[in-house]
Amino acid sequence: MNLKIAVLGIGRMGAPMAQRLCAAGFAMQVWNRSPDKAQALTAHGATAHAQVQDAVREADLVISLLESGPIVAHVLFELGAAAAMPPGSLMIDMASIKPAEARDHAARLNALGVAHLDAPVSGGTVAAEAGTLAIMVGGEASDLARALPALQHLGKATHVGPHGAGQLAKLANQMIVGITIGAVAEALLLCAKGGADMAKVREAIGGGFAQSRILELHGQRMVERDFAPRARMSVQLKDMRNALDTAQSLGFEAPISTLFEQLYAQAIDHGLTDLDHSGLFVELAQRNGMA
Repeated sequence: MNLKIAVLGIGRMGAPMAQRLCAAGFAMQVWNRSPDKAQALTAHGATAHAQVQDAVREADLVISLLESGPIVAHVLFELGAAAAMPPGSLMIDMASIKPAEARDHAARLNALGVAHLDAPVSGGTVAAEAGTLAIMVGGEASDLARALPALQHLGKATHVGPHGAGQLAKLANQMIVGITIGAVAEALLLCAKGGADMAKVREAIGGGFAQSRILELHGQRMVERDFAPRARMSVQLKDMRNALDTAQSLGFEAPISTLFEQLYAQAIDHGLTDLDHSGLFVELAQRNGMA
């Protein structure tokens, strides 16, 4: 069966993911609030639409890669995407939003006869281009089985629980990423302040227990002072705040995430909004007179 797929949101992640699905031979419909980004995918075989309803009207699967929970809700329920989706179709929300928002969207879609998975991803643009994303899926296992023919071209999908559980897993991912970026930045800056070669320190500790993807990739960005945005500082802050909001709703104390939410917020207040999230290094450097 040649699944008909609509992708909503053609940004840094949506564009390479949609390209991979086009290359896999799916019948692709695409929509973006900025029409030119969707139009660029016509060169890869997709059909671009100016109206989101037209993009989803005949879709078996609708994949959302939008910016936030409120934007997902706006596109689905105010712009009319949900009402236009065929009964029996499946909405796969790959945005990073609050678990409570994912559960609400699932209930509202189910009332319209549309199934739902929350399936946020990790790995950034590099993994999106390579098809090696980590995909954390909440919802019904049977719906994930329906989605796997498409998701297998994007990365490895793991079912982690009911609706909202995928977003919980993504919050855990973002907590670890955001906190570890801070740990790597602070450690490397301490070494530089003391006279060590930051690049060599990164190399030396890379073979020990401190080894991580963050030290490898983001640590190299820090060494090179390359903070061109892949995942923006503002997105990291949004995810930290979603994590804290969820923690509060569960009666869970998260002091480490609370500290880092403050650090990312202060970095943004100091004009670092559009840097990559590894740009927390810049905030910590400035605090130590190392700008």
